[in-house]
Amino acid sequence: MRIIRGSLGSGPRFSWIKSTVANIKSAQKRARQAAKTRLHKMGLRSKMRTHIKAVIAAVDKGDKDAASAAYKAAVPVIDSMITKGIVNKNKAARHKSRLNKMVKALAA
Repeated sequence: MRIIRGSLGSGPRFSWIKSTVANIKSAQKRARQAAKTRLHKMGLRSKMRTHIKAVIAAVDKGDKDAASAAYKAAVPVIDSMITKGIVNKNKAARHKSRLNKMVKALAA
């Protein structure tokens, strides 16, 4: 197996992308599509995690206004990940609930 370089990226982060062992043309295409989809989903998941971390960082600083603004920015991102199939609706609800709880604790 050899590592594919080029349009999908290079470096250690993309070393998991390997050439397929599929012999049938449709299976080879499906393997390429799966690799591309995985990269796309990794980016979306990272975006969601970044927004969550922004809320937590603002809460840790004790900045009520920044935490509230970060929470309001994070909620639509988390909700969009549900419709895109990145996270389950219950996991998204749990994240939103815990973040909201942290932000409200600052206000009190």
